[in-house]
Amino acid sequence: MTTTETRAPESRTLRRLVIPLGIVALVVAQGVARRLSGIEPAPVVGIVMYGLAIVAAAFALAWAGEAAEVDISGGLAVGLLAIIAILPEYAIDLYFAFTAGSDPSQAQYAAANMTGSNRLLLGFGWPFILLVAYLVFRGARRRKASVDPDVRTRPFAIRLPDDNRVELGLLLIASLLTLLIPLTGQIHVLLGVALLALFVYYLWRVSTGESDEPELVGVPQAIGSLPTVARRVTVIGIFVLAAVVILLLAEPFAHSLIAGGRAAGIDDFLLVQWLAPLASEAPEFVIAIIFAARGKAAMGVGIQLASKVNQWTALVGTLPIAHLIGGGGWALPMDGRQVEEFVLTATQTLLGVAMLIGLRFSGRWAAALFVLFAASFVFTSTEARWIVSGVYAALAVALFARRAALLPQTFAAPFRRVAKE
Repeated sequence: MTTTETRAPESRTLRRLVIPLGIVALVVAQGVARRLSGIEPAPVVGIVMYGLAIVAAAFALAWAGEAAEVDISGGLAVGLLAIIAILPEYAIDLYFAFTAGSDPSQAQYAAANMTGSNRLLLGFGWPFILLVAYLVFRGARRRKASVDPDVRTRPFAIRLPDDNRVELGLLLIASLLTLLIPLTGQIHVLLGVALLALFVYYLWRVSTGESDEPELVGVPQAIGSLPTVARRVTVIGIFVLAAVVILLLAEPFAHSLIAGGRAAGIDDFLLVQWLAPLASEAPEFVIAIIFAARGKAAMGVGIQLASKVNQWTALVGTLPIAHLIGGGGWALPMDGRQVEEFVLTATQTLLGVAMLIGLRFSGRWAAALFVLFAASFVFTSTEARWIVSGVYAALAVALFARRAALLPQTFAAPFRRVAKE
């Protein structure tokens, strides 16, 4: 092979890498420049500019996350992606928890943002990923129907790999631990330490999984085909820069959303609970949607499962610690409204685990999650929250009873070492 022939593939690889990353860099740069200028834009302008920059950073994260599977296990790659994607939520929640140490009135906002983002993830995120995956599946089915008529009769569902039972088992354990919060009316530092220990264990557990040869296309393939040192530097660089961008722009994006909501006359508590999480969850949603749109729906759901583990262990666990550091006591107190929100979030989590315990996510259960989420979003009275919590709990118990044989292996999955060949 001549030198010219050798350089041609390398040139194509660089073009497939440099052009997309250049477009992402331009979109991100306009948001960062606006943020660093100190000029506060109109709410609508801020939502568009900062939102586009965050979405662009999420695209870069998705590309780097796929390419990272060349060097690390898929489970760890998904876990790292999920951590970076929910960094804005950590920043917002920990800010409220820290300030609650000196101003107790801020405690409600920490709980509101955390419970709102958790319920948004399951009630809207999971069903939307399934919808995107179904549309992709339907398009592929139409193309294949002329060759294989039986394709049209096959029901659609997202089938998860057995590795995801690790996340499901940890969510079950964490959900049982978090029931102490509504029972005691507080998040104690000791509970926080226990949840953080679960999170650290989770990261270690997924890092020990085996790494299969990934099937990469497009930008991830271009990154993955780079020489080892260049590939790793590129992946780490994208992770770090995307994390910085997301953290830098999450606050002004959330402020733009809240300012727009206030202009529309929406209550502050509801703004923090629902509009701010739109900013904090945006990167994670975009990454999961990208995977679903590319026919990797199981990986999209896996990212959201990993994010849920992060939120339900590390995020909840750090709230009382941030409160203590901010000058508060050894427990972050919860009022009646916050207790109701935790019950609602915990029961929704248990139902989500019960739905996926068979490693299959179908349309009817996605519809059930969305309808119940919409009900709690529309009907905000105390009675409505308790009713929806009761429905979540009843459905979860029924599903767990129906699939009781899967419970022991789900609880054991996080602690079972995978035998290496």
